[in-house]
Amino acid sequence: MRALAMLTSVAVLAGSTADHAAGDRSSPDVPLKIVAFGDSLTSGHRLPRREAYPAQLEADLRAAGIPATVINRGVSGDTTAGGVRRLEAALAEQPQILIVAFGANDGLRGVPVPQVRANLERIVSTAQARGIAVLLCGMEALPLYGWQYTLDFHQLFPDLARTYDVPLVPFMLNGVLGNPDLMTSDGVHPNAAGAKLIADNIFPYVKELAVAK
Repeated sequence: MRALAMLTSVAVLAGSTADHAAGDRSSPDVPLKIVAFGDSLTSGHRLPRREAYPAQLEADLRAAGIPATVINRGVSGDTTAGGVRRLEAALAEQPQILIVAFGANDGLRGVPVPQVRANLERIVSTAQARGIAVLLCGMEALPLYGWQYTLDFHQLFPDLARTYDVPLVPFMLNGVLGNPDLMTSDGVHPNAAGAKLIADNIFPYVKELAVAK
């Protein structure tokens, strides 16, 4: 979408309950359940679901001998505030791992960095309180609102990763953004090959979390 090209006060979420705890995986025969939670980079804008990065990540994990199901909970155009609103539905899947990949649309719209931080904190802390491992994916903001905004936006991701002791993918679009061979005709969204590289960027971090599970 055009929004991604120029790369909230919310209700208190319900507390941890047995019904919403991370799914039981006591048997090694039960596939690991992972929810990929984000915007169009996750949903796979105009791509078949099988070509979006979550499906390709699932294939990579299974090829590595890790039985896993990766559920695509991406919504095109979504922001961190939208992620907070959709969080309960995502956690209802009872995943063992939650991949959090928001920020591109917040950066475009100039959402104040403290608001972006608060939304991401709500997502991460709520998942952790339910025993779900979190992988945070970093995003960048173009200097549309000044360099200070861009720097503050960049820094919030490693800051959050340190605060909540979660692994961080520094930039999920590394090697993809700006490469016309990896983008769709809109010049903004990854094509299937670009989505595969996103999966490759995320894979080692998810693998480490999966082995720990």
